[in-house]
This record gives sequence, C-alpha cells and structure tokens, in this order.
Amino acid sequence: MPSENTPLAELPPIPAKRYFTIGEVSDLCLVKPHVLRYWEQEFGQLRPVKRRGNRRYYQHHEVLLVRRIRELLYGEGFTIIGARGRLDEEANGAQPLTRRRGSAAASSAAATAATSAAAAQTRADAEELRSELLAIADLLDPN
Repeated sequence: MPSENTPLAELPPIPAKRYFTIGEVSDLCLVKPHVLRYWEQEFGQLRPVKRRGNRRYYQHHEVLLVRRIRELLYGEGFTIIGARGRLDEEANGAQPLTRRRGSAAASSAAATAATSAAAAQTRADAEELRSELLAIADLLDPN
C-alpha cells in the first residue's frame, strides 16, 4: 500500500458513487481513519453525514476536500492553521498570498493597508446608517 507521502496524482481514482464510508475515504486518500476524524474537528468544511450508530458517510466533494487538505499538509508543508486559512481563501475566491524571502514587511504593510481601508468603509457605512436612522426617527416623531 502506498504511504501518506504518495503524491496526489498517484492516488486511486474516485469511483462514481454518492456516499463513501470512512474506510473507503481512507483508502482513496491514503489517510488513516483517525486522521480523518481529527480533520473533521479542525476543518469546518469537512462535515460527513452521520447515520445509524454515528457512521460517517462522505460525499464526492468531501473526498476531494480531504485530498486537498492532504496535499496542503503533506505535499506543500502547511500547518493545520495555514491549511485552514488557504482553504478559506480558496472558498472565498481570494488570491492566495505568496511570500518571497524579504517581502514579509511588504506583505504586512499591504495587509495593514487593506485592514485600514476596510475599517474606513465600515465607519462610512455606519455613519450613513446612522443618518438614515435619524431621518426615520424625525419622520416618526415630528415634535
């Protein structure tokens, strides 16, 4: 049996069926069942259906997600937190941040600028909402 270090391209093909047991997913993704159960706790996107006696049934998209998590952790060397962040970025359609040596300060400055811009927009939205609420209050209480 291939090990967990097997590249993603060498994993067995996923059969065309609706549900997979934890044992099947373990074989398809070359990850032990206890690791899959741990990943369910760490990655909110991974939520297999539980039926009869708490048995887990994974759908096709969850098998693909397990393979992606495996690739991030074992192939690309991400930590659990880093892999979770990368999956969130991918789910939101954001471009993943790539860092080169010596550009940590530039990345930090860009993140600070983005945070400042978001905070300014939030303040502007709050002020606009406040103005609208005051106008409504004036309409309701003409005194």
